[in-house]
Amino acid sequence: MIHINIEKKLKAAQGDMLLNVDIKIKKGQLVTLYGESGAGKTSTLKILSGLLKADKGNITVGNKSWFNSDTKINSAPQKRNIGYVFQDYALFPHMTVLQNLEYALVKNQSKDIISEVLEIMELGSLKDRKPETLSGGQKQRVALARALVQKPEILLLDEPLSALDIKIRLKLQDYLLKVHKKYNLTTILISHDIGEIHKLSDWVFVLKNGVIEKMGTPTEIFINKKLSGKFKFKGEVLKIEKEEIVYVVSVLIFNDVVKIIAQESEVKNLNPGDNVIVASKAFNPIIYKIE
Repeated sequence: MIHINIEKKLKAAQGDMLLNVDIKIKKGQLVTLYGESGAGKTSTLKILSGLLKADKGNITVGNKSWFNSDTKINSAPQKRNIGYVFQDYALFPHMTVLQNLEYALVKNQSKDIISEVLEIMELGSLKDRKPETLSGGQKQRVALARALVQKPEILLLDEPLSALDIKIRLKLQDYLLKVHKKYNLTTILISHDIGEIHKLSDWVFVLKNGVIEKMGTPTEIFINKKLSGKFKFKGEVLKIEKEEIVYVVSVLIFNDVVKIIAQESEVKNLNPGDNVIVASKAFNPIIYKIE
């Protein structure tokens, strides 16, 4: 269990803001911090990692105290066993892929983990190349691999996929899920992509002006309905056509276009470009608009 209960006065676009967060995260969960830019998401990750010091409060991970303003405990970042992946990769340009991973090893750590991570992330054929010769998706895989070689207890992901095109992003989402489960990580993601959040997250914390406004499963947060059924997919409405007494809604789900028969009541608030959840109810597909 991770318990983050902190306060920090921050400078925001609209002036001073008090970050006041009290959240608990179960071991092995993948959770998302969601909210507008400037809400305090990145600052929360930096405080957890030790890159930014809270004004007051405490952070406990398992039975260890990483920060406590009353007892003056403030563990150094290198002692917190955290892997941190940024949007901008932050790779060493003069080092090869392999050298970037080796540099991330802690003192006296075996190099065996490197070959394992290279295989999982499908980077073996790229290990002797330098970052400037890699695509954006390849660089992000290296950044993730580098975070994993330390065998972190917690993986922090600050919008790591937002700059990538949709095809590469979907592929990397699969990698993230794979390594999260394989290494039994507790993962905290910052993302603005609702489809990504639905695919990856067990739980969502919504921050607004420095405080947790609400929390719940992705479905509870974004469509305010508890859905049951055999399947749930996030997609984008491409087209709505009327055919006699029903409507045909074309929805882009991943790389496929799915046509769904809908009633007038289901489409009256839908427009092309809307994000929706396609789910099942009594074996029939239904559409919920994501607000």
